[in-house]
Amino acid sequence: MSPSAPRVRLRRVYDPPQPGDGLRVLVDRLWPRGLAKADARVDEWPKPLTPSTGLRRWFHVADGASGEVFEEFRHRYQAELAEPEAAGALERVRALARRGPLTLLTAARDPERSHAAVLRDLLGGG
Repeated sequence: MSPSAPRVRLRRVYDPPQPGDGLRVLVDRLWPRGLAKADARVDEWPKPLTPSTGLRRWFHVADGASGEVFEEFRHRYQAELAEPEAAGALERVRALARRGPLTLLTAARDPERSHAAVLRDLLGGG
């Protein structure tokens, strides 16, 4: 990785913070159940980056664990991220990632099969 490349990690928000996390960004629309805000140590919470309620529901009903479904989800989510408000939030997080390490946090059971992985890939961390 070049020195100027973004360093973006992906972690579950329920995992304890690590020294190398850098800026911690929650990328879920809803606050994680049972987690105190002080324990999460979230630095940013850009809600415009999160998938729409309709897309989240579709993904869960359509069995998001399937590779084919996940690729369709990725395509639909990237289309949502092209909308002005989401695109602005994405650019802001991209700028933060260029400044130093950044960790995307999600409550998803499998972060690699979630919107957070799509974001990480778009930010150049995957």
